[in-house]
Amino acid sequence: MRKTLVLVSLAVTSMVALAFLIPLALTVREIARDRALTTAERQASALGPVLVVTEDPAALERAVASTQAGAAGRMTVHMPDGGLVPKNTHGDFSAAPEQLTEAGRRGRSYTARVNGGYALLQPVSLDAGRTAVVEVFLPDDDLSRGVWKAWLVMTTVAAALVAGSVAVADRLGARMIRSTRRLAEAAGEFGDGELSVRIEPDGPPELIEAGLAFNAMADHVVQLLSAEREMAADLSHRLRTPLAALRLNAEALGDGPVADQTREAVDRIEREVDQIIRTVRRPTGRGSCDASKVLRDRVAFWSVLAEDEGRSCELIGAEGPAPLPIPGTELAAAVDALLGNIFRHTAEGTGFVVTLHQGQGVTGILVADGGPGISDPDAALKRGSSGGGSTGLGLDIARRAAESTGGYLRIHRSVLGGAQVQMWFRTKWLPPARRSRRLVGRRRHSRTQPRRSRASGSVPPGAS
Repeated sequence: MRKTLVLVSLAVTSMVALAFLIPLALTVREIARDRALTTAERQASALGPVLVVTEDPAALERAVASTQAGAAGRMTVHMPDGGLVPKNTHGDFSAAPEQLTEAGRRGRSYTARVNGGYALLQPVSLDAGRTAVVEVFLPDDDLSRGVWKAWLVMTTVAAALVAGSVAVADRLGARMIRSTRRLAEAAGEFGDGELSVRIEPDGPPELIEAGLAFNAMADHVVQLLSAEREMAADLSHRLRTPLAALRLNAEALGDGPVADQTREAVDRIEREVDQIIRTVRRPTGRGSCDASKVLRDRVAFWSVLAEDEGRSCELIGAEGPAPLPIPGTELAAAVDALLGNIFRHTAEGTGFVVTLHQGQGVTGILVADGGPGISDPDAALKRGSSGGGSTGLGLDIARRAAESTGGYLRIHRSVLGGAQVQMWFRTKWLPPARRSRRLVGRRRHSRTQPRRSRASGSVPPGAS
């Protein structure tokens, strides 16, 4: 926008300057020409009274020499008998005979073009119908004397005015851009989780209104989030009573594998409820985790149920550390959502594979199964949409976990015959604006150039 304002100002002021400069330059040239011709005509007219009184060559020479043009050797008197005064002034710049005749016929001053300039021919009537012609030679330099200097001054003034207007437009544009960029940065930080960010509105009235609206929106969002956290905390706290009764019933089951699994499940639910209450009561930064450790823990947890149902379970690529900029609880919830979908929507005995890919700036978690697959991946990614009778929130949890780092979630067909859900996480932080552009570009690229992976599959650039 700043560049556009500068270019518009440059174009407008240049056109205005040219609209005044060109006519003014032509006027200055005409003024210089008229001034030179007027001066020559006045000097030629000064010889008229002398010619009326005397035709003596010596007196006429003294009269010619007394003028500025005569002293410069540019004045000649053409006598009726064809003589010249002074005699030694006739040269290549003198007027032609037909031009002298034309001046006598007109009876008034006449300007004719000659070599090197112009000749002002002033006829003077003598006795007996005779006519003498006073010729004043005007070089081209005299006709344009001072014109170039005037043009240079006018061009300098016009350039200064254009530069001044461009500088003013640049400052105004910089002020507007600074305000706009500040508002955009504040919006990006707010969208990235910095809920306390506010701006001091400045700039044009429209941007001031936008800044005030942003602050009001931010305050309203903070209030809504606070109310939502309180509601989540209250709801989680209410779960403690039925959980206490459930624990008492689990303790009464005695010993055995089923009783142990039930008590472990109750412990896990209590831990999750406590974690929810701590999170909503004391909201903190996002944190990070080791994806390899989280995957090993979650696959180990689900492998017990997989063994009971006769499912094959395999974890690939989780030997070394794989740091991710996401809390471990969120990653675990996303992995549990995907593995839980396998157990809910595929028949017993259907195996699955969890693969961890690490690349430059990106880490992928691929969950593939040998079930019937997902017939409509786009519909399955819609929040609340499910073709299997569930809540339809499992894939949405995984999608939001991936997108919180600037990544994305995709559904493909796996080599096992079923579905493969891919969560790709960015391991390097990107500004919100660049993150959205990279995400859009990644989506377009994934539609036009699919790539194979070990399990089905699709690996973005940089993964290994």
